[in-house]
Amino acid sequence: MVSKSSLAGEKVLLAVTGSIAAYKSADLVRKLQDIGAEVRVVMTKAACEFITPLTMQTLSGHPVAIDLLDIVQESTMGHITLARWADWVLIAPASADSIAKLAQGRTDDLLSALCSASESPLAICPAMNNKMWTNPATQDNLQTLRKRGVQVLGPASGEQACGEQGEGRLLEPVDIVNELSLLAVPKGLTGKRVVITAGPTHEPIDPVRYIGNRSSGKMGFAVAKAAAEAGANVSLITGPVQLMTPTGVSRVDVKTAQQMHDAVLENSTECDILLLVQQWLTTSQNRLKKVR
Repeated sequence: MVSKSSLAGEKVLLAVTGSIAAYKSADLVRKLQDIGAEVRVVMTKAACEFITPLTMQTLSGHPVAIDLLDIVQESTMGHITLARWADWVLIAPASADSIAKLAQGRTDDLLSALCSASESPLAICPAMNNKMWTNPATQDNLQTLRKRGVQVLGPASGEQACGEQGEGRLLEPVDIVNELSLLAVPKGLTGKRVVITAGPTHEPIDPVRYIGNRSSGKMGFAVAKAAAEAGANVSLITGPVQLMTPTGVSRVDVKTAQQMHDAVLENSTECDILLLVQQWLTTSQNRLKKVR
């Protein structure tokens, strides 16, 4: 998971639209709070058919905004107040209808008016039937939003509430939080190419035996993950390890010190930063001669 500091103290306005996946938004509130974010909730009227505002109010600790023409809230221009309050606007789940409204620039409900009035970054998490997801109109709307700088998180693929299989599932709350946290990390390395080495090298003695070291690769992988989160284009050259490749990182697997040497030379010709984290067996050839 991404460092908690990326969203700690951030004000996240969570918008819930009309989708069966709205039940996951309750857990999403908790997940955002767990990493230190302050959360307030906006719901469309359709969303209230799937999960109650009372649930979201209890979890967030704040009244839930629903109506654009609410006499009490709009006496102080409530939708403008929320738009100015938020550091991030997160729509999860984002139905096909809500996506269409955003693309068309409509402002006929609280959520669409709020998004129109907000200068904060906007992220949407689509959730709909797989056929609705692949519909050309939906894809055109998403393309329009992406061109405007809207971040689209997901969707996932799998079994859907309708019983069909395919893309359109809402990402799990923990995945949404991770994706949003990545977006919130300051991009100090944007445009930079970073090459990082990690892990051990293995020098074969015969088909069964080799000389190696105890490097775990964890430090190099952690550095690669942090560099990618900071916006860098990362190439991770790693020896034999059982570690998951960090999101957004290009991985090159090697075994021997010579392979590591060659991969570093090949990948570092135009890099901005070269970090040699991994332990190389630089004298391995001499050792092999003695063993033999």
